Amino acid sequence: MPRTAKAIQLLPKEQELLAQLCRSREINHSLVLRSKIILKASEGLDNKTISQNLRLSPETIAKWRQRWLENYSQLQRFITEPHKWKEIVKKILADRPRSGSPGKFEAEQICQIIPLACQTPAEYLSHWTRKELVRETIKRGIAENISATTIGRFLKSGRIKASSK
Repeated sequence: MPRTAKAIQLLPKEQELLAQLCRSREINHSLVLRSKIILKASEGLDNKTISQNLRLSPETIAKWRQRWLENYSQLQRFITEPHKWKEIVKKILADRPRSGSPGKFEAEQICQIIPLACQTPAEYLSHWTRKELVRETIKRGIAENISATTIGRFLKSGRIKASSK
């Protein structure tokens, strides 16, 4: 016997505020999708139908439906304060912190390593190698220890992935 998903009931004001989030061009696409999940769930659609409409897995739909239901009571207190209500919705529908070790390098360190790689290397070098960049990074006191792989990742990615300290 198939399980039925728990119903989500929204007040008209809540539907309006979620619809505004869905139309927003200033928030993450993932938050827009999650807002759409809640709106469609409030229309009485089941997880399978919503997943087909939004091209997401039924498990994803179930996850966000459940997260909404678990946190809905705290939202009701702020329905008269639309700005505050939206902020709480953003927190409810946000990704939770992921497991894994935190970054070991600060953004400032990374911002020193990247220009170092753009500088002309010492006369005895024809070009920078990762190992030479490691030596120079440690020599200049940018980092106490760093691997050639990490330097390569910083230079290749084009994005800074520093610790969130």
